[in-house]
Amino acid sequence: MSEPTKSENVTAAIPGQPGPGSAGSGPAAEASAPAKADGGERVASLWTDAWYDLRRNPLFLIGGVLVLFMVALAVAPQLFTDQDPSSGGFCNLSDSLKRPSGDHWFGFDVQGCDIYTRTVWGARNSIIVGILTTTLVVAVGGVLGLWAGWIGGIWDSVLSRITEIFFAIPLLLGGMLIMSTWKTGNAWTVSAVMAVLGWPQIYRLMRSAVLSNKHNDYVVAAKALGAGTRRIVSRHILPNAVAPVIVVSTINLGVYIGAEAALSYLGIGIQSPAISWGLMISDAQSRFLNAPHVLLFPAVVLSITVLAFIMLGDAVRDALDPKLR
Repeated sequence: MSEPTKSENVTAAIPGQPGPGSAGSGPAAEASAPAKADGGERVASLWTDAWYDLRRNPLFLIGGVLVLFMVALAVAPQLFTDQDPSSGGFCNLSDSLKRPSGDHWFGFDVQGCDIYTRTVWGARNSIIVGILTTTLVVAVGGVLGLWAGWIGGIWDSVLSRITEIFFAIPLLLGGMLIMSTWKTGNAWTVSAVMAVLGWPQIYRLMRSAVLSNKHNDYVVAAKALGAGTRRIVSRHILPNAVAPVIVVSTINLGVYIGAEAALSYLGIGIQSPAISWGLMISDAQSRFLNAPHVLLFPAVVLSITVLAFIMLGDAVRDALDPKLR
């Protein structure tokens, strides 16, 4: 007895005949609805209908390919370069600031280190920060928002006031204040700090979605039939409240990668000898005029990665938001 979403109303008993009163009726809706095994009536859910739209959205395809490529860089950098920045003899001062060539596509930095290899290996920390921060934010904010929206009462009021306090702290400024008190920084500490500052947004999204769904007729009917709280929340409330969380989290993943780069650029994020794109940009800023390639390549890769996740989030938003259909 899940909520009858817009796309669940799409039926097509006769090919070419749109279902009456269906907002998503027509040939496109028929194509998006999976056929039953017996060849009878075809019905689409919100998720299958969204997947149908995503597969035909160039924004999703381009963003998805770029995201998969960047994740591959982070998981298996050995597939893209046979050098290891942590090995001895990787940097040679005699190669300092040499420009790109056929053998070294991105050139060398001020320490004589191959920029292409460092850019490939730098993807690991940056992607880890984005994924780990997003996971922590969704876990904390989603669970608290679901609980507060369903329970209500004094707990909802207390958590809402706490959320307002955290909302008053900008992400970068709060990250600077917290990280500056720590002597060392790595991907895990940066992720934890940004998760502490980022969970209120997901909390408010989940809470508002739960509040808008828990008094609907299908929830009242489930209670009347004797369904328990766990079943109602897991089978009826959560599936209809999670869509906006997925959209915002996908977009925010790119934002967190950019925030990590900013903190590392300021010298209070990930610290050497670790490698991240923000650190590479920070090291290259004083050499930009006489050796622009030192700054250009890690900055371009960082921008493409952030843009890819934002494109992916925009495409998911367009597919899951019924108002945009």
